[in-house]
Amino acid sequence: MQPNKRTARVSRRDVLKWTAAASAVWTFPAPKSRASANDEIRVGFISCGSRAGQHLGVFKSMPEVRVTALCDPDGKRVEGAAKQVPGAKKFSDLRALLDDQQIDAVVIASCNHWHCLASIWAMQAGKDVYVEKPLSHSQWEGDQTVRAARKYNRICQVGTQQRSDPMQAEIKDFLHNQKALGKIISCRVNRYGVRAPIGKRDTPLKIDPWIDYDLWLGPAQEKPIFRDKLHYDWHWDFNTGSGEMGNWGVHVLDDARNNVFQDQVSLPRRIAVAAGRVAWNDAGDTPNVHFAYFDTGDIPTVIGLSNLRATPDAKGSPEHPGPGSGYIVYCEGGRLEGQRGRAKAFDKQGKVIAEFQGNSGNRLHQQNFIDCVLSRDASRLNADVEVGNLSTGWCNLANIGFLAGERYTPGAAAEIAQEVPLWGELRDEMQRHLAAHGVELTELRLSPMLELDPDQGRFVGPNAERANSFLKRKYRAPYVVPEIS
Repeated sequence: MQPNKRTARVSRRDVLKWTAAASAVWTFPAPKSRASANDEIRVGFISCGSRAGQHLGVFKSMPEVRVTALCDPDGKRVEGAAKQVPGAKKFSDLRALLDDQQIDAVVIASCNHWHCLASIWAMQAGKDVYVEKPLSHSQWEGDQTVRAARKYNRICQVGTQQRSDPMQAEIKDFLHNQKALGKIISCRVNRYGVRAPIGKRDTPLKIDPWIDYDLWLGPAQEKPIFRDKLHYDWHWDFNTGSGEMGNWGVHVLDDARNNVFQDQVSLPRRIAVAAGRVAWNDAGDTPNVHFAYFDTGDIPTVIGLSNLRATPDAKGSPEHPGPGSGYIVYCEGGRLEGQRGRAKAFDKQGKVIAEFQGNSGNRLHQQNFIDCVLSRDASRLNADVEVGNLSTGWCNLANIGFLAGERYTPGAAAEIAQEVPLWGELRDEMQRHLAAHGVELTELRLSPMLELDPDQGRFVGPNAERANSFLKRKYRAPYVVPEIS
């Protein structure tokens, strides 16, 4: 591939004709039917970045899979991936890949803002979809992706791979069938992982000529970029990413939804959020400190998140209860601390009474997807698109709490803490953590207690109008997520 030279068979002129109606559906050839369950699954990759490279290693080793196509608006990434699968077709425009009837399924590991549109277009084209987490960039588009999977009868797996770890079933049996720790009282979720600032430029970042920037932006707004790198650090820009809440929060919140709530709680009824991007003077606009309360109707749940070091000179994260990336289930008879690949249960005296060993779910999760593609049975998916949409939804709501919030005031925070002591404890912990960086809580934003109608997926009551404005983003034509009916 050469810089900015398309391999697409869909011309720019054809695309612009289509964009006259921004909500129109891109038309693909009718999908063919698979002859039998013994057929080879031909897989195309939409994105050839670092996570896609991990997937590529797994999928190309499966005997029932042949990786036949690679696509990325960054031509260098396509050429790099092609070294692993030399015979694969190469594309810069995903629409050309989706037009290829020789491709049965796609793996989408693009930037977050592309996940839903790429998935919907793929399913409209008759492809099955493995899409990375978080499913959506905004909750509305996640809902459309679920509808598309049902309307077009496609297999759609979300990449919360811990769902495929056999350990999760053992934990659920321990907590809910054996009731080994008694009644569940509350739940705390953690994501403490040190990151660095992303820089702040005086002049906009110059885009590498190998990158088709229009395709890279896709649904996102065209704005100058003042960070130092285009790739990966898009996570910390709300135009293209979902911050740490969407990046890692979705994994740990999904574990809580799975193991604590057994997916019986779709979305929380109320949320309260405090968050901010503090201590760094960089170009990011997503929180690097974020804590939230989720009212589930029965088991109060909070999440604490920080990308800051314990102190400016420290190497690691601040002290906190439980695992750095995981969850704590507080019960009448003790607690369970879970994280990727392992968990421990403690009695009330702090003695370990049970241990669980697992794995990340990697490879098992991809195999589960391929098995369901072959069987055409979406009910066997470990992370069906609807499950992934709801777990992503908790992250989207936490981000909305930040975006809809106002300047933190101690009085308003005290009212929330009085109602939810677990949130108050987390607030006090965060206050000590931030003080080590010379930051006051008043530098954060604080949402009011926002009420959600989980059935409608919309906020109601006071402050609902502002919060609802963040449920759907503004799309840049022609990259408009269609409303699926």
